[in-house]
Amino acid sequence: MPQIVSRVTSRLPVTVDAAVRRLAVLSLIGQTILVVTGGAVRLTASGLGCPTWPRCTEASLVNTPEMGIHGFIEFGNRLLTFALAAVAALMLVYLWNLRKERKDLFLLALGLLASIPAQAVIGGITVLTRLNPWVVGLHFLVSMALVVFATLLVNRAYGRTGRFMTHALPALPGVARPLMTAVAVFSALAVMLGVVVTGAGPHAGDAEAPRNNLDWDLFSHIHAVPAYLITAGTLFACYVVLQRRIPGPFRSAVLMLLGVTLLQAVIGFTQYYNGIPALLVGAHMLGAALLMSAATNAWDIARSSPAH
Repeated sequence: MPQIVSRVTSRLPVTVDAAVRRLAVLSLIGQTILVVTGGAVRLTASGLGCPTWPRCTEASLVNTPEMGIHGFIEFGNRLLTFALAAVAALMLVYLWNLRKERKDLFLLALGLLASIPAQAVIGGITVLTRLNPWVVGLHFLVSMALVVFATLLVNRAYGRTGRFMTHALPALPGVARPLMTAVAVFSALAVMLGVVVTGAGPHAGDAEAPRNNLDWDLFSHIHAVPAYLITAGTLFACYVVLQRRIPGPFRSAVLMLLGVTLLQAVIGFTQYYNGIPALLVGAHMLGAALLMSAATNAWDIARSSPAH
């Protein structure tokens, strides 16, 4: 057995190569897709398409034809979790020879792998509590955290940030780091308040699912406050970038963040004034994942850049 292990590890990379980078990107894409498929489960009223857990029914591990489209959607979302676990496990295997030298990558990959079973358990509790809105919200927030970790993993794998950067970043004004930190914090706050709004809204995942009984309209306006602050902070960051003619990754990160922020704002206002259609709610969930990734990326680059 030791000889077999030694033979396998001898074939694994000893530097961060293209395969490691591809797996990092695949992990980020997969976590984002998981947000979308999770939204599809709720928005198509498929939250109890598999009415029990960990089996899909008492007698079947997988969905059955009698369960129709709802069972297919719910079980498909469960399967994606296993696919992401496989990607995270493969990432750890590829990083095995680098586990000490590149502890940053190894720990991020390990965190992603460890959180996936936890996410599956939360999903099971969601089903067993008949879609309790607070448990559903926790399920979504964990997905957002995984998007953040996957974004950091991509940046580290490509040497964009952290101790092992492959290129020096241009110096940034002193205001850049606290500004991007504030935008990242407001992004997280907006997502958390969005969970509260969702728990009060009409898309419960099932006709019989409970709601949190809060005032949906009131919390929609409260949810908008950090969104306004995100927009203001991002616009100011754009002003600083353009006024100081800052080149490189930070400029790209801020402009990307601005695009995602404005897109989220348009989707949010449109769904609010058009009766919260399911398709726009799904787009808003995708936008939330993109926002967390873009805000994390801008913050990560800012904190890795020297100040002047």
